[in-house]
Amino acid sequence: MTEVFAPQYVAIVMPPAAGLLAEGWTGLAWGLLAAALCAGVPAAVIAVGVWRGRLDSIHLVERKSRKGPMLAGFVAVVVGLAVLVLLDAPRVVVASAAVMLAWVLVMGSITLLWKISFHTGVSAGSTVVLAFVLPALPVLVVGAVLVAVIGWARVRVSHHSAAQVMAGAVAGAATTAATLTAML
Repeated sequence: MTEVFAPQYVAIVMPPAAGLLAEGWTGLAWGLLAAALCAGVPAAVIAVGVWRGRLDSIHLVERKSRKGPMLAGFVAVVVGLAVLVLLDAPRVVVASAAVMLAWVLVMGSITLLWKISFHTGVSAGSTVVLAFVLPALPVLVVGAVLVAVIGWARVRVSHHSAAQVMAGAVAGAATTAATLTAML
């Protein structure tokens, strides 16, 4: 669960999925651009850091190792969001990028002081995004179960405490809901 639902993978899938569901094939294309710029670049920074031995793993288990990737993520999302706005991307895709910026700002700020679970935060936030473009109740139910299982897995592998996974889920979902409400 922790490998398949790593935050960078979920963040890469979310914009194309939301774009496709809301806007069809055109939305998928815009979502792929958003994913490449806003999530692909930070994922590549993490992968290179792991490859060079500067980061412990793609999961950034050591809280202190999160600063560099968080900064890269912030810059990538700001640039990606600006590109999407300038190119007049569909609103749902722009909102997806804005959600990623909100995740970096909120969960990134928290993780500088206290280790929060990005796994549960990004998964819960992505569930909220999908609930905006699909029937909300079934998406939220399935998403809540999935986030709970991801949280359990993060605790089971001793990468987080129960409080850290719950805080991640709440922060990710609340930040996403607030961002989408303001934008859509």
